Amino acid sequence: MAAVEHPGSVEQSPPPAAAVVADPAPLGLAGFGITTLVLSVFNAKILNGAGEPVVFGLAIAYGGGAQLLAGMWEFRNNNTFGATAFTSYGAFWISFWFLTHFDAANIGGDAGNAIGLYLVAWGIFTTYMFIASLGTSGAVATIFFLLAVTFYFLGIGEWAASTTTSKIGGYIGLATAGAALYTSFAVVTNSTFKRTVLPTWPISRPLGKASFVR
Repeated sequence: MAAVEHPGSVEQSPPPAAAVVADPAPLGLAGFGITTLVLSVFNAKILNGAGEPVVFGLAIAYGGGAQLLAGMWEFRNNNTFGATAFTSYGAFWISFWFLTHFDAANIGGDAGNAIGLYLVAWGIFTTYMFIASLGTSGAVATIFFLLAVTFYFLGIGEWAASTTTSKIGGYIGLATAGAALYTSFAVVTNSTFKRTVLPTWPISRPLGKASFVR
């Protein structure tokens, strides 16, 4: 006599395993850090401003394009903080490129107020991202704190037409770039060696987690 199959007895196939995706954070941090470093050298007046166009290629390709891609991959990794940060600052660098190439010439005599508003608005975004970063790591929180201060100094420098204030913002930008590049170096090195070689000082997360922003 043949066995009777019941609907509930049919074996269900297990769901497919999620594909393993490499941590995009070192790429995003490097794109941000290198571009910030080069621009900050000119903001701090360390080099003559005539060389500033060297920043534009970095802004559109590495700080903008590569960082934007890192943000998209962070969405794939289900990392809300990393996705928001890298996508936003990638878009910042692309908008910076458009500002310098197309928009600034049309602003006219009110450029100081307009660019100051632009920079302070990014400072506000960075401030609440700094608060969110307090749930990630000390290295990341340091980047966001320094970056917020950088934006405020540069924005106020534009508003007040103060070269000194803008130069201070440039030097703080150099510190921001240093913190970002250190964190990129630490994360990619720790991932490669499969152990903690360089600390990132995790906040409220297990040391064994792979990504510095989780």
